[in-house]
Parts: sequence; C-alpha cells; structure tokens
Amino acid sequence: MSSELGRSSPRVHTVAVPDDRDGQRLDNFLAGRLKGVPKSLIYRICRTGQVRVNGRRAKPDQRLASGDEVRIPPVRVAERGEAEAPSGGQMNRIEAAIIHEDREFLVIDKPSGIASHGGSGVSFGAIELLRAARPRDTLELAHRLDRDTSGVLVLTRKRSALAALQTEIREGRVEKRYLALIQGALPQARLTVDAPLRKSVLQGGERMVRVDTEGKESRSRFSELERYDGASLVEVALDTGRTHQIRVHAQHIGHPLAGDEKYGEREFNRRMRDKGLKRLFLHAARFEFSLGDRAYSFSAPLAPELAAVVDALQSRK
Repeated sequence: MSSELGRSSPRVHTVAVPDDRDGQRLDNFLAGRLKGVPKSLIYRICRTGQVRVNGRRAKPDQRLASGDEVRIPPVRVAERGEAEAPSGGQMNRIEAAIIHEDREFLVIDKPSGIASHGGSGVSFGAIELLRAARPRDTLELAHRLDRDTSGVLVLTRKRSALAALQTEIREGRVEKRYLALIQGALPQARLTVDAPLRKSVLQGGERMVRVDTEGKESRSRFSELERYDGASLVEVALDTGRTHQIRVHAQHIGHPLAGDEKYGEREFNRRMRDKGLKRLFLHAARFEFSLGDRAYSFSAPLAPELAAVVDALQSRK
C-alpha cells in the first residue's frame, strides 16, 4: 500500500479506500491522491482502463466503498515549480457568490461561465476555486450544474452531509426548480415530459444527449409563468437529474431554450440576442430537501443579465 502520492507517481500503486472516503466519487478520490494532476488527465487514465477498482475497470463517477482496492497507474506531470493556482480575482468572485454556509453546507449562486468542476479544458471550476479560497475546509460537490447554467449549487463541508444529501437525491426527495426561456408557448399551462435520455461522447470529446428508448428514465415538469411575443418564461421541476435534461426535453417538445447553441434553434437565438441575451437562459432557482427533522431551502434570484432580457420582452407585450 502507498502513502500519499505527490505530483508524480513513477510506478503502479494500489490504495485501500479509508473509512472516511466511503461513498466518494472515484475522480475526486484520485484528485486527492494525485496532487497537482489535472482532472482531464484523471478522466483519461480512467477512460483508458488504467485505473482499476477491485481489479475491474471503473468510470470516474463510480462511488467507492470503504476497503475498495484502487489501482493507480504511473502518472507524470511536467515539473514547473508549484502547481498553478487560481488568481485572487477568481477566488474573490466565487466567494462573493456564497449565499449560505453552516457547519454542513456551503451554497453559492454560481455565475454562468464557471464550471462546477475543472476538466475538459477548464483549469478551475467552482469546487477548485472554493477549495483554494477555503483551504481548511473539506468541500465536496453535492450535485452539478452545466457551465452555462447559473444558480444554486450546493457543496458539503462534511462527508456525512454529502452521503445523506446524495441519498436524498438518488431517492428523488430533493426539489429542484429552474427558470428557463423557451421558444413559443407550451400547448398547455403545465406539461410533463417523460422521455428517456441517452448520453454519448463525440470523437472530439463533446457530450451530446438525445431522447432514446434505450436511455435512462428522465422526467421534467414544465409550468408557464409568463408569455411574450414568440417566447415564454417557464419554471421546470426535475424528477430526475440527467445531463442536459431540461435542454434536451425542451428541444424534444419543440420549444428549445433561448441561447442554447447545442440544442437550440438558430433564428430564435438570433432574435433573443437582439433582446440582449448573451448566454444560455437557464437558471437554477431553488433547491430544497430535508435531513431528519431539519428542512433546507436554498434559492437564488434570476441572474441580472437574464432579468434584463425579461424586461426587454415585457416591454413588447
């Protein structure tokens, strides 16, 4: 068994997962062992089968159990002195986004353009920035938001809180609500989209998701809030949390999201740019759950740049 690994590992190591890492994702476990190694490299060694858990290939999002044996291959990082650190401006921006903290949770109103975590060409996501700003905290992501999505992002400060909240998420007992601007108007004020989603990775590494009968069960509940000329503001409640779920479900029913360059409609996006929209119009507005006898409710108002687009649309009603 190895001791803590440094910035480079010259040989294969087999590491037993300690009790306090029970339930941790494999990629986060490796990031803690391979200090200074970028997430993109961690994903690569998992994807190519160089990392094994109990002798078997494992995906980066696999949950580890106490006592699991993790095979870590030789990893070399070019020596350039200390590992690159985020700028003070980056850390100040993410700290300014904190909307709640207690002994168990830290919650931010994540700005659009900041990924939940690093990797795939992103040096620092929200979790890396907060860890750099709060080096004494043990922070973990409880869930994720797409890079272009703003709003409530919950992190935990204790392993017990992470395990408890992720159980609630898996069991569907967390209420997640988003605000989105869609093309046109829903056929009815409330519409449930129950369409399985399948994820694929293109040759260049880009993730694409489509409705597919062989995909995973996915359910979104759309509710109209306001109707404008050629667009509607809707609230979307998620019963499942698949990659790009709202965006693909909106496309599937013929009402794609404004500013969606991947699944959207070009002419609609152009018209919304004329209204001042410069990003995906998707905002995580509320995240609610209960642990034991304590209820939590975290919310974030519509991002200012999105509120300005709504004002522009309302002026034409």
